[in-house]
Amino acid sequence: MKHLISFLENSLTPYHAVANAKKFLEEKGFTALDERDNWNLKEGGKYFVTRNGSSLIAFTFHKDGNFKIVASHTDSPCLKLKESPEMKGNFTRLNVETYGGLLHYTFFDRHLRIAGRIVQEENGKLVSKLYSSEESVVIPSLAIHMNREANSQFAPDPQTDLLPLYALGDAALKTEAVARDLYVVSAEKPFINGARGEFLSSPRIDNMTSVCATLHAIANGTNGVCVAAFFDNEEIGSCTWQGAGSDFLKSTLKRISLIQGKTEEEFMQSCASSLLISLDNAHSVHPNHPEKCDPTNQTIMGGGIVIKIHANGAYTSDALTSAAIKTLFENAGVKYQYFFNRSDMKSGSTLGHISFSQVGIPSVDLGLAQLAMHSALETFAHADYAELKKGLSAFYQSEISIQENAVEL
Repeated sequence: MKHLISFLENSLTPYHAVANAKKFLEEKGFTALDERDNWNLKEGGKYFVTRNGSSLIAFTFHKDGNFKIVASHTDSPCLKLKESPEMKGNFTRLNVETYGGLLHYTFFDRHLRIAGRIVQEENGKLVSKLYSSEESVVIPSLAIHMNREANSQFAPDPQTDLLPLYALGDAALKTEAVARDLYVVSAEKPFINGARGEFLSSPRIDNMTSVCATLHAIANGTNGVCVAAFFDNEEIGSCTWQGAGSDFLKSTLKRISLIQGKTEEEFMQSCASSLLISLDNAHSVHPNHPEKCDPTNQTIMGGGIVIKIHANGAYTSDALTSAAIKTLFENAGVKYQYFFNRSDMKSGSTLGHISFSQVGIPSVDLGLAQLAMHSALETFAHADYAELKKGLSAFYQSEISIQENAVEL
């Protein structure tokens, strides 16, 4: 839990999450690769490669075997600074736009920070660097006396209401950069709560819990070619150079396959026999609104890993892949449960089905049950995190092969 809490607190943006993941992997004996270099992979070696500073793929290399992949995302809904963001006058406010489907009202009256990356010129090169502001900012609410309908009708306008207060009087943002990708993010510290200390509340539980658990699982011992893929931009559709809709996963898997000595035909055979876990969090039954959940599939915090299924393909699980992961969990003594949306509610989606546009691999959607998804402060039962690490470790240490109408375990 200590590492998870630190990871949640310090992974303010995808750039910070990837930097923290790199540090962890290097400490566990993984070697950094570059997409622009030739790869010299050794039997039993452990490697990772990054793209654009906000996505990372780690893997273990063996000359035989199919792929066992866990894919999650590094980004969370927040606010992004526009160019020349300072709106000056009696106060300096920051001009922002929303990133992803954030729960707007949760960002009011909250401890916020400016973080991301800046690009600076150094010795004739343009160099990308992590950035996190020393100063905090807030988005102040309009007092109830001036907005009597705030508790019944208030719908925040992103261009008017979500502007962070930066300074009294005129002030310039304290970054010397040629360009920047900067965000206004929740800086609340994670904390344990509940009568028995059973809950953990923090920003970015969706989806840093998945990233952190996967890092521990792939470093905990593996069998065969195991892959941990962390993609940016899932919250805005993944259609970027570093998103799950790019060729990042496909090109990495193909390079591994070529170094294994496989042909193009054998690479496609290997993909068809592999299994991908699309790992993103799920909605727990809300204690104040149980009517919002499916009547026969009551997903609860503390109930173990969630297997997510959707008739119209928002999630990638089917009977065969669900049976495979369910059996694997049962053999390892891992708790699990199912999530279905209410049939009269629109479903969210994950990066699993987006990855299919690039590489066809059988897949199952998993996650942890949580409350207040896309809020500036989310909550989950940390006992489920232990189950997730245990389940992912069992997956990476298994021998699993997907066939047309069967699974070998």
